Amino acid sequence: MSKPCIICVAITGSVPTQADNPAVPVTFTEQIESTHASFEAGASIAHCHVRDDQGKPTSDAERFARLKEGIEKHCLGMVIQLSTGGRSGSGRDRGGMLPLAPDMASLSVGSNNFPTRVYENSPDLVNWLAAEMLKYDVKPEIEAFDLSHIVQATRMAADGRLKGPLYVQFVMGVKNAMPADKRIFDFYIETLNRLAPNAEWCAAGVGPAQVQVNEWSIAQGGHTRTGLEDNIRWDRDTLAPSNAALVQRAVGLCEKYERPVATWQQAREILGLRQVAA
Repeated sequence: MSKPCIICVAITGSVPTQADNPAVPVTFTEQIESTHASFEAGASIAHCHVRDDQGKPTSDAERFARLKEGIEKHCLGMVIQLSTGGRSGSGRDRGGMLPLAPDMASLSVGSNNFPTRVYENSPDLVNWLAAEMLKYDVKPEIEAFDLSHIVQATRMAADGRLKGPLYVQFVMGVKNAMPADKRIFDFYIETLNRLAPNAEWCAAGVGPAQVQVNEWSIAQGGHTRTGLEDNIRWDRDTLAPSNAALVQRAVGLCEKYERPVATWQQAREILGLRQVAA
């Protein structure tokens, strides 16, 4: 049997609004219900951002705690991954939720351009976030927006700043960053396998690149991410009806390539995470 494919659902993000797509979950109730539907559809990781009362992105630890508690209650065993991304806060505020000890958290190990600004991740901040993840036993998901981020992550694992084995996500399709290019994608895999042969990898495509990158990663034995954070459309003419629908599309691709969809138990085993009682 081929390796189970872990499907991550990025439920909300920092950018999409309900004006863009009414299915974007913003309130705690909406986020928990959307995550539960995605969990039932086949997602085993929930990548989470939170919003304030005005719907703006925030790094508020109390809000993360409330969302984490709700997902743990209604999606037993699902891997919870909290975002330390820079659109929700600045400096060490971005890691204020790490003492909650989620299963995972996102970690960008270098800077790059975003559509309208620089996504700044200074070495000092990266090292502090990595140290906090070690302190609270949080597994980082390395967000590789550039080839140099893959190389840097392997350096950090080699010198002990990150605990291995690595879990690296290739992010493609962000405007002004790395496009969704198959030859680059293949080189990412080759580079990671050469520098960190025990690493696991996944991939996320942004906007219209989502389904293409889903297919590439599933076909080539990796894991994949979907969800309304990255893409609010089903196709050029249609809004995506829900996070669960996007998960179901990824499940269909797993069936196409004869990849079993990872259960939450299998996802935890693959990622080396603590198991929870069913």
